[in-house]
Amino acid sequence: MFFASILAFFVVIFLLASITVAIAWMAFLKSQAEDAEAADHAGGAPGDTFERESPLFRSDRLSTLNFWDSLLARFDFVEILKTRLTQAELDWSVGRVTLAMLLSATVSFLLCWKILPGWAALLAAVVVGFAPYGYILHVRRKRFDRFREGFPDVLDSLARALRAGYPLATAMESVAAESTPTVAVEIRRTSAEANLGMGWSRALENLGRRLPLLEVNLFSSAVQLHARTGGKLGEVMAQLAENMRENLSLRGEVRALAAYGKLTGLILTILPIAIATMMMFVSPDYMLVLYNHPWGKNLIAIAVAFLVLAHIWIRKLVDIEI
Repeated sequence: MFFASILAFFVVIFLLASITVAIAWMAFLKSQAEDAEAADHAGGAPGDTFERESPLFRSDRLSTLNFWDSLLARFDFVEILKTRLTQAELDWSVGRVTLAMLLSATVSFLLCWKILPGWAALLAAVVVGFAPYGYILHVRRKRFDRFREGFPDVLDSLARALRAGYPLATAMESVAAESTPTVAVEIRRTSAEANLGMGWSRALENLGRRLPLLEVNLFSSAVQLHARTGGKLGEVMAQLAENMRENLSLRGEVRALAAYGKLTGLILTILPIAIATMMMFVSPDYMLVLYNHPWGKNLIAIAVAFLVLAHIWIRKLVDIEI
């Protein structure tokens, strides 16, 4: 047992040192890449410098590290991650996100290895490793909610501008200058793409790809149908805005009704953990019997895993999509 503890100690120290050296080496390579890029900017032609610094040109590199960029390019999930980052409007590279996921998973595995069974430490590492991706999905969902709340007002303003005789391109630009930042960014980007030669059909298709929402699809369909058949687009936009407000009102009522179920699930999840923590202070010898038992750690890990699964299941049951 003594030699096993010493071996485990040296293994943990070796892994921590390896992670530190890997991070330092990647930071060195990144600084080298930035210095080389700065040298290219300084020595290149003026037209090349403008082309690199212009916000109209996008870089398709997945990471500033060459070896990591070439490795990520071999996997299909990279495109999904790039789409999620764009939809969340996060200025992160795919390489940074994947490295953060690997680093968090490794650190959590090393921290849980001594206090949990091997399978539980591996499961905890997988869950913590996906935490950055979960944060991206959270920011994406919040951004979609803000867009849903501000989009009806934008459609009302657009309907008034169209009734006043403005063309669609001018109306979109004027609306983008007055709307909330989340909606204004997408409206301005769509208008710029259409005016720069992409066409309204392609620009609206890109808008639907960046914001895969029913409201955006209805708006795109209405504009494209008007371009083919004509009609009173202002009245269509006003009717869409009214329907979207009714949908938001219904969504708020459903969310209020589901809040009780979510709160119940949260209490049922926290209650066993709170009781176990209280027992550790009130009667630590009683709890140490479970921890020191050969099957104790496995039972504790299984109980925590079932608590997490039950909490996720309850949230899925009360999460009603409209």
